[in-house]
Parts: sequence; C-alpha cells; structure tokens
Amino acid sequence: MSSVVLGFVISTAVISSCGSNDETSTDVTSTSLAPTTSLAPATTSTTSTTTTTIYAGPPTLAPGASLPVPEALPPEDAIEPEIIIGEIVIPALMVSQTIYQGMSLPTLDKGVGYWPGTAMPGYVGNVVLGGHRVSKKKPFRDVDRLVPGDEVYLTTDESTFVYAVTGTQIIEPTDTWIINQTDSATLTLFACHPPYSTKQRIAVYADYLRKETV
Repeated sequence: MSSVVLGFVISTAVISSCGSNDETSTDVTSTSLAPTTSLAPATTSTTSTTTTTIYAGPPTLAPGASLPVPEALPPEDAIEPEIIIGEIVIPALMVSQTIYQGMSLPTLDKGVGYWPGTAMPGYVGNVVLGGHRVSKKKPFRDVDRLVPGDEVYLTTDESTFVYAVTGTQIIEPTDTWIINQTDSATLTLFACHPPYSTKQRIAVYADYLRKETV
C-alpha cells in the first residue's frame, strides 16, 4: 500500500483497544457523512433486471482539495454520538456489519468503527476501520484469513465501493502510521492480535477496485 506520510503524529495514542465494554451509547439520531472529493468518468452496463455503474478509473482529488486529516481519538471508554457511515460486507468471511463513526470501545461494541477524519469509502485517501475479534459482534474475528484478491464492499448512502485485499501485517499497538493517508484510494482494516490478546494488532490492506450502483 503506497502511502503519503502527512506528519500526523499521535504521541501518546495507541491503536484502539479490543477489549469488551458493556456500556451502551446514548440514543441519538443517526446521520451520514458526505465525502468531498470527485470520481473519474463512469461507464454503465445494463441487464434486464439491474443497472450497474462501474467507474473506469480510480477516484481523484477535486481541484484544490487536500488529503483527509485523521482525528485524534477520544478516551477508549468515551460515549460517542451514534453516526452511521454505512455497511461493510466481506464475502470471504461471511461478514456483514454496520460501520459507525468512532473508535471508542462502546462504538466498537456496536459493530465496525470508522476512524474519524480518514478517507470516506470510495474517495482518495485511506479509509481506516477497526473491529473486535472475540467480543460483542466480533466482525473481524477471522481477518487473518483474508488473502490478496479477496474483496471488501463498503456501502454508503452514495454507492457501494469495492476494494481488493493486497496484504496483511502484524503491527504494534503504537503503530498509528497505519492511519496515514494515501494519494490513491485505499482501505485499512485492523483488530487486536492474536485473538484473546491485546498484545499486538493485525492490519489488512486493500486497494480501490470499482464502484457499483445497483
């Protein structure tokens, strides 16, 4: 995964803990976030039952736009507003989960967490998503089974964006460089490693493949 280091440093932070938390978030109205970058021209293929739009090229930055800037994380037990980003589907693992904005334990207990300020699905930059492996809904229990070429589908209010896995790496909790933004559209999934331990983290990298509208 080619990356552009932005000089973003979290000197005292670690990549979110994977422990369980029985606290629940205060109910608030769910909202969705809108991206700000542009996409390449599209071509459309039509069948008798569906119309699928597949973009001919990768996403590009809008004129004058800059790469996203990841936000620092709140305390791991913070109760974050419930903001739904979309849905993640990983066919190879039979995973389908809601993506919520935030990385605190109460947020991760609901499903998959989106690191605020990283790229939105389908846009230039690095989309960073975290999830539990052994507690609550444990959406990333088997992420270590992903191999290059496996597809990951991220669906937002706008469309479904497909990424292809390029590799996996075992890293340390302090390796926050995995959230660095890229000059292409990429995706990083991370979780604690090994299962039942918070000693290390596993990171799965993927590149943008296509956009689908059905």
